[in-house]
Amino acid sequence: MTTDRVLSAASARALAAVLLLSGCSDSAAGKPARNAAPPAVPVTAADAVEKTVPIQLTAVGNAMAYTTVGIKSQINGQIVQVHFKEGQDVRKNDLLFTIDPRPFEAALRQAEAALRQRQAEVQQAIANVERDTAQLTNARVQERRYRDLVDKELVAREQYDQLQTNLAAMEATVQADRAAVENAKASERAAQANLDNARLLLGYTEIRVPIDGRTGNLLVQNGNVIKANDDSPLVVINQVHPIYVSFSVPEQHLADIKTYRARGLLRVEARLPRQLETIATGDLTFVNNAVDQTTGTIQLKATFPNTDNALWPGQFLDVVLTLTSRTAIVVPSQAIQPGQQGPFVFVVKPDATVESRLVAPGTRLGAETIIEQGLRPGERVVTDGQIRLVPGAKVEVRPTKAS
Repeated sequence: MTTDRVLSAASARALAAVLLLSGCSDSAAGKPARNAAPPAVPVTAADAVEKTVPIQLTAVGNAMAYTTVGIKSQINGQIVQVHFKEGQDVRKNDLLFTIDPRPFEAALRQAEAALRQRQAEVQQAIANVERDTAQLTNARVQERRYRDLVDKELVAREQYDQLQTNLAAMEATVQADRAAVENAKASERAAQANLDNARLLLGYTEIRVPIDGRTGNLLVQNGNVIKANDDSPLVVINQVHPIYVSFSVPEQHLADIKTYRARGLLRVEARLPRQLETIATGDLTFVNNAVDQTTGTIQLKATFPNTDNALWPGQFLDVVLTLTSRTAIVVPSQAIQPGQQGPFVFVVKPDATVESRLVAPGTRLGAETIIEQGLRPGERVVTDGQIRLVPGAKVEVRPTKAS
């Protein structure tokens, strides 16, 4: 019995020694103790900054030509020359098309000849008036002379009556001559109108540019016979300097738009869809006179100089309308994370640990977002590395990599 107790004690001491050696071996292998703190999580961070930010409205816009003109012919004829190329920039009064002028030149010469004939008829009518007026004057003199002689019974009454008849006939002739003059002058005016019309039609054989712009597809070629005021235009010209961008915003913003517009011009920025870079800047120049009741929106137009052709008719754009500015707190947009209770950010505390804080994001301004509630100026928020964080985690803030 004594021997058994001695062997049990020896076995226990041997087991304790093995366990002690095993513990020493684990420590020597560099394994951390169970109660050791986890390492700091590397993150990048940025300060919440208070600054002046714009109050803006965003919308999807559509670029449209400032003026669009469909070129049509005002006469029938055959095109003998096209003076431009498709897609060419043209200036006002540049020559676009020449229509065969020969029929209209012949009509012009005919109208000129008719006018000269009418002018000659007027001169002849005037000469007739002058001749018959002189004869009328002579008849009146003879009538007065013979009237005295009849009173003195020196000539027969029949001679005097004959002179009176001649006098009445001459008066009627002069009146007819004067009417003929008026009729000839009316014919002359009609001939002049015909001549003016012939000149006008001849002028229509040259079709010129009515506005500065850019030509579109050429729908006719040399040799085509065209009709006056045909339904299809020969070419469409769009004025793109300046250019409009049309967009709509909800009607609840109309009061603010009218208020701020009364104080001065409102700036409008145009961007390519889903891009942050502004490609053109213009001014709000049109507010429609009625709200669209089907959509509850108000149509707006902005005018852009477009000197660099950054905008093109028909192009879809993201539009940003700046109403005014205010002071607000902003953080980099990537600091804001979605959560079950709403958007939140990780705030870096002075002891290099983080806390999760709910925030109320406002308008996004490019790479930054306004924070309406939840942050104070100067607080640091994590901008990268959030996926490894939990509230209370230790962090190591690393410098932001230069872009």
